Amino acid sequence: MTKPRLALLTGAIIFAIYPLIVSSTFGQRVGVLVLLAALSGIAWNVIGGYAEQVSIGHAVFYGIGAYLPLLYYTRTQSNPVVMIPLAMALAALVALAIGIPTFRLRGHYFSMATLALGQLFVLGVTIAPALGGASGLSGPVEQNPWELSMRSPVPYYYVFLVALALMLALVAWLERHRVGFYLRAIQSSERAARSLGVPVYRYKLIALMISAALTALAGSFYALFVGFVNPDSVFGLLVSVQMVIVATLGGAGTLYGPLLGAAILVPTQEWANATFGGGGTGLSYVIYGAVIMVLTRFEPGGLLGLWKRLRFRAAASA
Repeated sequence: MTKPRLALLTGAIIFAIYPLIVSSTFGQRVGVLVLLAALSGIAWNVIGGYAEQVSIGHAVFYGIGAYLPLLYYTRTQSNPVVMIPLAMALAALVALAIGIPTFRLRGHYFSMATLALGQLFVLGVTIAPALGGASGLSGPVEQNPWELSMRSPVPYYYVFLVALALMLALVAWLERHRVGFYLRAIQSSERAARSLGVPVYRYKLIALMISAALTALAGSFYALFVGFVNPDSVFGLLVSVQMVIVATLGGAGTLYGPLLGAAILVPTQEWANATFGGGGTGLSYVIYGAVIMVLTRFEPGGLLGLWKRLRFRAAASA
């Protein structure tokens, strides 16, 4: 067995048995948060990593996924899980509406446009009484596995782990087919890709819609796990920034980069919050800012990029 396959097998075993070897509720909760961050990071990576269209407004799709199931439950007292597919479809439609005008912008202008749209959504949800306003929405209180309402973090962990495996399989499939080839061509050079006949605009829209739907799935899972959402917790700037950091820390444009980034960033953030107390919002900005500075200065390719570079040097010197 090759070293990469052995490493993947070892990682898969660790993730599979994690709740069995970590008995504390806090540790199990951190494991769930790692999976949620990995899900959203992988979703962002489809557009931000493979196509290199850096969106800083992905919290819009995360918030749609979080709000719709709880809004349905609040209004009908029915199972919120049934709204997850609709939330994903709605997020994809919103992505289409956002992408049509914003993809006419390039580089930093596109990023700034997505940031502005994200802040507009925060304001809109905050002043909308039908969405709970600034107070937000609450989910089911009674335990019901079919509504993903459970006391222990362990069942959530395994549900999200299965979703993570399926999402990785989907992205791996995209990598090997036309969408993945076209996105990598766009990443390398949009102008060159267009000259070779790649329908750049169309495939950027497709990538954004796929990314938005997967991000909404992560948002729905977060809402059902926490049982409460408000505008800042799911539409806030930190939500989008975390997705970017998770993907770029591990390695944007790689399959397992966001998973690696989540496994490092989330435990560090939770440890810092538990150690220094408070909600950790200000501390999160410090951690994210430090990660951005280090990556920008030393390793834009993330940890997987660093690992590949070190392997190449070792092979060259052997």
